[in-house]
Amino acid sequence: MTGNAIRTAATVGPDGRLQLDTPLPPGTPVEVIVFVPDADDLSDLVAAAGSATEFWDNPLDDEDWNAPDPR
Repeated sequence: MTGNAIRTAATVGPDGRLQLDTPLPPGTPVEVIVFVPDADDLSDLVAAAGSATEFWDNPLDDEDWNAPDPR
């Protein structure tokens, strides 16, 4: 089968219905495949790791760590 794909994201409503608005003219035959993505269990850890690095990005820390060895 050949054809064009239109990708869109939607949320199932409380009654189990899904409504999609497409740029297709009325009467166009389509095939609908519903894909339910897995939960991303690492997204909160990635966000925490990224925000924790902001602590080290300050001029006082840079001055201490980049200073020549006083020996």
